[in-house]
Parts: sequence; C-alpha cells; structure tokens
Amino acid sequence: MRVELPESATADEAAAIVAAVDAHLSSTGDDEAESTWDGARFRFAGRIETLQDRRVRVPDGAPTDAWSAAGRTDRMARR
Repeated sequence: MRVELPESATADEAAAIVAAVDAHLSSTGDDEAESTWDGARFRFAGRIETLQDRRVRVPDGAPTDAWSAAGRTDRMARR
C-alpha cells in the first residue's frame, strides 16, 4: 500500500498518519490493544528516526498503540 502525504505535512503529522495506517493494517480484528512493547520498540524508534530525523528511546511507559505513541514522540528522550 502506498500512502501519499501532503507536502504541507509536518514531521509530527506524517508520523501520526503513518502510525494510524500501520495500526489499521496490523489490527487483528479484536479490540484489545498490545499491552507491551515486546518486539515493537526498535521498529517504532526506527520510524521516528526516519520520519523525524532524530533518534529517541521509547520509554517503558509509552502507550503501546501506535496512534497514541505517535502523538507523544516529542516527549521521548533523544539517544
């Protein structure tokens, strides 16, 4: 699937769009959210690095659903 972002989208908006699309595509059909970052922490940090051109550490207390986590990337400590 190819998603075209508007040229006027900021890095934070682009991250939120990508996270929303990923969450939609990877949903399992049930309403239960992932309860841990097992296996996803480095993938999410890589997305932030790619989209926002900065490296961060995804904290243990970060929300595990991509939409909420994308909205909090500005609070994540730089590595």
